[in-house]
Amino acid sequence: MDQMPIFNQGDESLLFESNDDIGEIQDDESEEANVIFTELSAEAKLKMEVIQGLLEPCDRKTYGQKLRAAAEKLGKTVRTVQRLVKKYQQDGLSAIVDTQRNDKGNYRIDPEWQKFIITTFKEGNKGSKKMTPAQVAMRVQVRAEHLGLEKYPSHMTVYRVLNPIIERQEQKQKQRNIGWRGSRVSHKTRDGQILDVRYSNHVWQCDHTKLDVMLVDQYGEPLARPWLTKITDSYSRCIMGIHVGFDAPSSQVVALALRHAILPKQYSTEYKLLSEWGTYGAPENLFTDGGRDFRSEHLKQIGFQLGFECHLRDRPSEGGIEERSFGTINTEFLSGFYGYLGSNIQQRSKTAEEEACLTLRELDLLLVRYIVNNYNQRLDARTKDQTRFQRWEAGLPALPKMVKERELDICLMKKTRRSIYKGGYLSFENIMYRGDYLAAYAGESIVIRYDPRDITTVWVYRIDKGKEVLLSAAHALDWETEQLSLEEAKAASRKVRSVGKTLSNKSILAEIHDRDTFIKQKKKSQKERKKEEQAQAHSVYQHINLSERELLENLQETPKSETRKPRVFNYEQLRQDYDD
Repeated sequence: MDQMPIFNQGDESLLFESNDDIGEIQDDESEEANVIFTELSAEAKLKMEVIQGLLEPCDRKTYGQKLRAAAEKLGKTVRTVQRLVKKYQQDGLSAIVDTQRNDKGNYRIDPEWQKFIITTFKEGNKGSKKMTPAQVAMRVQVRAEHLGLEKYPSHMTVYRVLNPIIERQEQKQKQRNIGWRGSRVSHKTRDGQILDVRYSNHVWQCDHTKLDVMLVDQYGEPLARPWLTKITDSYSRCIMGIHVGFDAPSSQVVALALRHAILPKQYSTEYKLLSEWGTYGAPENLFTDGGRDFRSEHLKQIGFQLGFECHLRDRPSEGGIEERSFGTINTEFLSGFYGYLGSNIQQRSKTAEEEACLTLRELDLLLVRYIVNNYNQRLDARTKDQTRFQRWEAGLPALPKMVKERELDICLMKKTRRSIYKGGYLSFENIMYRGDYLAAYAGESIVIRYDPRDITTVWVYRIDKGKEVLLSAAHALDWETEQLSLEEAKAASRKVRSVGKTLSNKSILAEIHDRDTFIKQKKKSQKERKKEEQAQAHSVYQHINLSERELLENLQETPKSETRKPRVFNYEQLRQDYDD
């Protein structure tokens, strides 16, 4: 056969694509001679295999077929493959090995965009603030939408602009490149949709788990293992909100966790928080498993009202973010508590139930403290230089919209019906409430909604044409400065009823205070109890070693008890009183 011809660009026997295609092989005039390549990448090996096949002698028709097959195999245009073959014949292996471009560091973008990208990155990393290139790219997109521009630098262009800056910073710090690659995450939904997580509050995940710790009631009696419902931001891995309780997973429990995640969170000094739990705002997407609670109409109504979409996972492995954090909480946070059972049923402690001492309220306090002071303040595993909270904060395209608390009443516990008494009073869980504007609705049946963590205030609704219309808030009488959970109210009612006393606001309040005093006394430290025992023992010892003289003096000083004088009756008077 004839030797393989080299066809020029104008050969009509080949089906060339448009000359506008950008060539992927660039001439490198600065490349050094005598370069020895000891190892080729998989891509370079594939190119070399294709080129060797094209260099084999063949006729014109066969060569055209091989050329088109090579272009398809490499995923490039026919013209690009032709240039690749020509460059290989001129430069050898260096033609198929990736080399640096002469124009590295120069970007074919508008100088204003380049300035905006660099300025945004530097401003976002001042002081304790941290911002990744992906977060800068998101802000570029937001700015373009604000200016009404259809063309703007892509996220890869942003990465190329910022990469030299990041490399220089890392060289100064003598650290390895932390890299932004792999920092992005995507979720596949059950209906085949791909959710590319691009910023904070874009996608939230929600799931439940039964915690491996036994809790006790308010009197120290073993009760049950609690359920934890947790909501996590996929972008930052930051915990947005929680709900802890004994209620089994349901759409109402999910709604309570959502309400906690969406609203700004405020805690008293009792929680001993070193910083604020600063996350809030509504999500754009909620990503969950296929449980009944997540497929309920109730949750769909909440999503419709608050403006987010509900998506189900394609497979269980898509929920790895939630599952890993559950494991961390169970093994790292709970393992040091009395009453910890462990995840392995066969290896569970037989004395865990006897040693249990935590109440639900105490667990909630400790868990909030752990999340705020510890979990959300840890470095994100992907960036290594941003805490989870810092990544959430830096990943916001704009400040989240503040949702009014009353707009979230649909997320409150399952509604219950009651009747309004004369004077605007109503009763719930054996507690009397009064609302400012309820007297005019005396005798009517109404709906109340409440937060089970604090039922000292409930919200009263009237059903009007199938819709709930807010009438007023009703407050528990004599509970103005107190806080009472639903579980505490039920326990107090059972205790008061068991001793045969009349249930009332004051009786339940007195029971709560007595119980708190009892728990505080029981919870005294071992050192304090030892001091009290020593003081009592010392007092007895001193009493035993009193001298006889001191004992006599004490006996003399002790006043004698007066003998009771006999009562004398007047016989004549008695006869007159009773004979008549």
